[in-house]
Parts: sequence; structure tokens; C-alpha cells
Amino acid sequence: MSVPVLLTPYQLGPYNIPNRVIMAPLTRRRAGKRNVPKSMMATYYTQRSSAGLIIAEASQISPQGIGYIDTPGIHSGEQIQAWKKVTDSVHEECGKIFLQLWHVGRYSHSLLQPDGQLPVAPSPVRAKGTVNTPEGYKDRETPRALKSEEIPGIVDQYRVAAINAMLAGFDAVEIHGANGYLLDQFLQDGTNHRDDAYGGPVENRARLMLEVTQAVAKVWSSDKVGIRLSPSGIMHDMYDSNPAITFGYLIEQLNALNLCYLHLIEPLEPVDHLKQYLKQVTPHFRKIYKGTLMCNAGFDFDTGNKIINDGNADLVAYGKLFISNPDLVERFRTGAPLRPWDKSTFYTGGERGYIDY
Repeated sequence: MSVPVLLTPYQLGPYNIPNRVIMAPLTRRRAGKRNVPKSMMATYYTQRSSAGLIIAEASQISPQGIGYIDTPGIHSGEQIQAWKKVTDSVHEECGKIFLQLWHVGRYSHSLLQPDGQLPVAPSPVRAKGTVNTPEGYKDRETPRALKSEEIPGIVDQYRVAAINAMLAGFDAVEIHGANGYLLDQFLQDGTNHRDDAYGGPVENRARLMLEVTQAVAKVWSSDKVGIRLSPSGIMHDMYDSNPAITFGYLIEQLNALNLCYLHLIEPLEPVDHLKQYLKQVTPHFRKIYKGTLMCNAGFDFDTGNKIINDGNADLVAYGKLFISNPDLVERFRTGAPLRPWDKSTFYTGGERGYIDY
């Protein structure tokens, strides 16, 4: 009897991983004071170390990059040492773990920022809705547009965070270029209204994403750097006037960098302005991207196997299923039933709904 393709090994950059079932990065808000990972986070990730690869949750690259209460950072010595306990524990179980590097940009609030400063963004375009702060939920603020001379400092924040991730014992890193955060804000014209070298035509709007990727790849070899994109473009009030051209251009440029993988998020619901050029994100961009392609959002065992067998992806990342099924790979292997997740405990901060499944 043949082994389902999801359960077969794969050569991912320098690593031969035992299966293609990837644990997606999942914000769980379990960090402690000063955004230092708590010890239970080592338990959480180690419980899931049978994944072909764990992509640890998004971690802010600097105090400026924070957007949520109790999310971990990778910009202080204390955070590095706490993450080292996580990576050591996963490695003891022969697992592989990457860290996702994160700057939320406009999706923050002055009450979360150093010295109460406004969050930064490519342009002063306010996101809709509210944000949870130490003083409760507040309306989102109009961000401050980054000056041209400040942008090299943003690139350097990613470079230093990449060094810190190496010191913390991670096997590689993933750049978070998706879901309406800072790099995505620069890329899409709904949030980038600049008229300098980082705004206007797509070549300029993609510049920061590419500069960051190149800087991180100088810290790690390029085959230990992944990047995550969300071409559906709607999360966190995002929009681009021509996502096919915007993301197509960026992904063509990424081909030249020989990255570990490209991680694409499928839209969770129909998106009107995408219908003209795709029904699924991954099959569309598979025609453009030449390297390892990972897909994410809404897949189960059958659909995960199908998208790989159809030649449209190489790896499938699972999020919520890994929350409630730390042994997801074994359940896929044996056909055991999957436990449902408890959404009410996703961000509650304690062990319940975190390490007690």
C-alpha cells in the first residue's frame, strides 16, 4: 500500500524533513513580561515536534514591531535565552523549528509603542476597527509614515532579529510578509501612497520586502530563509488594485534568491477582486515560482494530499488542527479522529487550550 504523499520525506533546503505536514505559525499570546517566551511554550512546541517542520509564532523584531499584548519578541537577550529553551527541547525530540520574523506596522497603537509613539507605516492610512491595549480596546490610530531615511533602519531590525534567531537555536527563519503587516503594507497600493523609491510602481513597492529578504539571507544562507505572503490581500483591511501583477512581480523576483520556500495563504472566503484571475492562490503562483511552495489555510488530510499530488504545492501547513491535535501527523498516519479546537482559548494566556490537548 502506497504512503500518502503528505507523510513522505522532503528535502527542504539543507534539511531532510520526515513528512510534509507543517505546523503553521500561530499567534497564541502566551509570552510573559517584556514579551519573553514562557516555559510552557517549550512544552507546547515539543508536543508538536513530529511535524515535518514547526514554524514558530510571529515574533516582533523590535519594540516598534509589536501589535498585540503578550506576543513574544526576538530583540532582547532575555528573549533569546527563553527561546533557546524552546529550540533545545524541540531538538531533543528530533524536530525542526523555524522562527517567523514580524513587524506589524500600522496594525498597532501608541499604547503598545515605545514612549507612546504612533505606529509606523508606509503612508498615513488608518486601518478600520479596534486594537487591544493595556488600557482596553481602542480605535485604531492613523499611523506615522516612515521617512525615507528611516527605512534602512527597518531593514536592519530584520537583520539583527535574524542574528538573534540564530543565537536562540532556530534552524532557520520565515519572513512575515503577509496578513496586512508592515512589509505587506509597503507592497500593496491600498496602503502605500508614497512617492519616493518605496512607492508608486510595483517595483518600488516590492523594494522593502526584497531588501529585507536579502539582508536576512546574508545572515542565514538563503536556503534557510522562507517568506510568507497572502495574495488574497484582504486581511486587516488590505487591498491592492491589481494583485495578480503585484504579487506576480514580487514572486518572480523571489525566484532569483533561491529561498528555502515560499509560503502562500489561501483566501478563507471568496474575494471578489480576485475572481478575475484565480480560484486558488497556490495553483496560480505555482506557474511563476520555481522553488519549494508551501500552502496554508483550510486544508485537511485529503485536500492536502491532493494539492501536492496535483503538482500545485510541495508542503501543506496546518494551523488550528495542530492546536487541538499535537499528534496530528500520527492521526493522519493512522486515520484516528481529529479533536476539535476550542476557539475561546486561542489567546487566553494560560495552559488551558494550549498544552492540555
